[in-house]
Amino acid sequence: MTDMEAFREAVAAWAAGGADEAGERARALAVGQGVRTVVLLEGPSDLAAVDALAAGRGRDLAAEGVCVLPMGGAMSIRRFARILGPAGLGLRLTGLCDERERPYYARGLAEHGGAAAFFVCTADLEDELIRALGVGRVEQLVEEQGDLRSLQTFQRQPAQQGRTPEQQVRRFLGTKKGRKIQYGRVLTGALPPDRTPAPLRELLDSL
Repeated sequence: MTDMEAFREAVAAWAAGGADEAGERARALAVGQGVRTVVLLEGPSDLAAVDALAAGRGRDLAAEGVCVLPMGGAMSIRRFARILGPAGLGLRLTGLCDERERPYYARGLAEHGGAAAFFVCTADLEDELIRALGVGRVEQLVEEQGDLRSLQTFQRQPAQQGRTPEQQVRRFLGTKKGRKIQYGRVLTGALPPDRTPAPLRELLDSL
């Protein structure tokens, strides 16, 4: 486990109502790692995408003092912002969320994050990546991952008839545990530099 992973774990324990030791450990790790910014994300698939984009641009966010932190759901943002923002560790906060989660981020960061800027995906991150790459390219990547037959079987299901190919692929990514994480990394890693979705590009540029 890296020190940044240990910091994430300590923060998660602290936010969940852990003992004072969790907060002290998070504070010590933040100082030791030189953490200056925390990117608050909804879940691990977002983390996979942000890490893949940063790596593709030759950036080591941890070395830059940036912690990319999945919260396990947007409704947790108030707790995380309270302990990490101005009234807590005093770190700069930002984030990435789906459109439907915008109100949680807006309220949480206005109350506890010093009105920090955050970035919003039109529907969700998978939708942004599929539109940026195009369905044909996504299906090529699915084939490379050995999942094309599963996708085609899924697309033939009665419930998928009448849906666009984009909608079918997006739903497919959520049909198996871990698949969103896998394809968050794969699809982001395949993005041409000029096709990076605006929310991801603007988030990374802000760090």
